[in-house]
Amino acid sequence: MRGTEDLRSKTKDQSPKANEIAAIVLAAGRSQRMGAFKPLLPFGPKTVIENCIDNLRGGGVETVVVVLGQDERAEKLRQQLRDTSIVFAVNPDPNSEMSASIACGVRALPQLMKAAVISPADHAAVPSDVVAKLLAEWRRGAQLVKPTWNDRGGHPVLVDLKFRDELLSLDPDGGLKAFFAVHQELVSRVPVNSNYIARDMDTWDDYAALHREVFGVPPPAQVSREPR
Repeated sequence: MRGTEDLRSKTKDQSPKANEIAAIVLAAGRSQRMGAFKPLLPFGPKTVIENCIDNLRGGGVETVVVVLGQDERAEKLRQQLRDTSIVFAVNPDPNSEMSASIACGVRALPQLMKAAVISPADHAAVPSDVVAKLLAEWRRGAQLVKPTWNDRGGHPVLVDLKFRDELLSLDPDGGLKAFFAVHQELVSRVPVNSNYIARDMDTWDDYAALHREVFGVPPPAQVSREPR
C-alpha cells in the first residue's frame, strides 16, 4: 500500500504544472496602420494590453513578459503596468519583425519555465477559457498548440520550450507561421468557441468595431488618433 502511495506522489510531482507556463505579450510594434499606440487604447474600463494580460492570467498563466520598445510610448506602457508584476523585455529596434520581439521575450523568461503562450498585445478580447484550453492541451503532452475557430487558426499560441533555441532564431520573414509549418506534425489544433482569436486590431475601424462588439458601445469619444 505504501509503495502505491509513493508511486502516485511521484507521478503527481512529475506532471507539468501551470506555473511552468509563462506568457510573452508582444507590444513593441509601432502601430502605424492604427495611427495610435494600440496597447494603451481604452478597451472597456481598462486598456487593450491590460485586458490581454488579465485574460492570460485568468486562463492560468502566472508569469507574463511584456516586450516593449524603447521610446516615450514604451515608458508610458511601463507606467501603466507598474503595479501588475510584469516582467519587461526591450526590443530596441522599432523596425524589426515580430520574430525579434519573440526572441527578446524568450530571453527574458525565467529558466524554470517549460512552455510559453505567445500573444500580440492587441488580442484583448480572447477569453480566459481559450487560454485555459491551450494550457490543458500542453499538460496532456502537446508540444505546439494553436486555437482554431471554424478551422481558422489564431492567437495566442503555445510553444513548448524544448523549442527555445528555434524561437530565438526565427526566420524574420516567416516568423511563427513558418515555424509551425515546419513542425506541423507536432501541432495540436484546439477548436474554441471564440472568433476573437482571429480578430486583428490593425486599423482604427477594427478597433472601434471590436470595442462596440465586446462592450456594446464605441470607444470613448475623447480617444483620438495620433497625427501622422
